[in-house]
Amino acid sequence: MLEYILAKYNFWIYVVLMMIGLYAMMGKRNLVKKLIGMNIFQTSIILFFVSTGVKKGGATVPILMGHGHGHGQHLIQVADYLNPLPHVLMLTAIVVSIATTGVALATLILIYKRYHTLEEDEIMAIRKDPSAYKTLG
Repeated sequence: MLEYILAKYNFWIYVVLMMIGLYAMMGKRNLVKKLIGMNIFQTSIILFFVSTGVKKGGATVPILMGHGHGHGQHLIQVADYLNPLPHVLMLTAIVVSIATTGVALATLILIYKRYHTLEEDEIMAIRKDPSAYKTLG
């Protein structure tokens, strides 16, 4: 059992990262901390998918060498090549993650300008009772 856990140690690291991100998103009241938790969560998923595309034993990227489509081409050994699909998909996920973070940060700035706080419970109290709103300055 211990050998199985140690053999898959990278997956356990991803699970721990995912749980840290999930805890930050659900357990924290500060919206910036929730955003950081979301980024940790996304990063753990990206690391997991990138690690699934790795092969041991000298596998390389799938670039075919040769001259056109002819009778002289060699057969392709699939085991010699890495699967580029997880890497390409995760590159897209990284771009989407950066865009999501940018929009979320802009939204947090607007929330702070309106409520003068980023604490979720204080914002909810202000929304329920606008007289609880305290002006700063």
